[in-house]
Amino acid sequence: MKIDWNQIDTVLLDMDGTLLDRHFDDHFWLEYVPRIYSAKKGLSLPRAKEYLYGLFRSQENTLNWTDLDYWSQRLGLDIPVLKQEVDHLIAVHPFVTDFLLFLRRYGKSIYLVTNAHSKTLALKMRKTRLGPYFNGIFSAHELGLPKEDDGFWEKLCGKIPYVPAQTLLAEDSETNLGTARNFGISCLIYVCRYSSTIIPKPSEQFASIHYFSQLIPGEGKMVVELENSKVRVDT
Repeated sequence: MKIDWNQIDTVLLDMDGTLLDRHFDDHFWLEYVPRIYSAKKGLSLPRAKEYLYGLFRSQENTLNWTDLDYWSQRLGLDIPVLKQEVDHLIAVHPFVTDFLLFLRRYGKSIYLVTNAHSKTLALKMRKTRLGPYFNGIFSAHELGLPKEDDGFWEKLCGKIPYVPAQTLLAEDSETNLGTARNFGISCLIYVCRYSSTIIPKPSEQFASIHYFSQLIPGEGKMVVELENSKVRVDT
């Protein structure tokens, strides 16, 4: 897969796991919230985790999954306040700002497109100061559909004047890349190093990168696994 930047007018970027280290979110939901919940309810930590993990899974691929107000009400905890207690873990992935500067230098339209709740967005934009790099920031909660829904990308067209065949989307979710592919978005990039704590595993369906420097011309080449064959991404 060779990216011809002359053919790309619009770049859509996910936030958590794509631009930002997902370690913050994984730690928050899988460790910190269960610890607070277990103390409040008088449960053992393993019992709290078992209950909460099942509850979280029940809301996957829905807007509730990222709705802080929903989880505050459901768990009886002030989730936005709890997020602020561990916000020192919020971190931008390496080379993200370099990539954003490259896109701006060459006049690309850049949009942050995320499932994140508005309160999460506000916290992370304040901590990372990435907001000014974007032409616009859109949450799935504004559109009424999560990115896992095939209809999301068509609804997004009502907010962003983008041409799918001239658009690049970078995501850490293969499901979301799949719904974007169904809509016709042409250049799909899977960020396989979504957390600093995991061993990256390339996608078998989509061209994969560890860092955004791999998409900047002159910054080198990488080999990714795609449909069981080696494909060179020339940059």
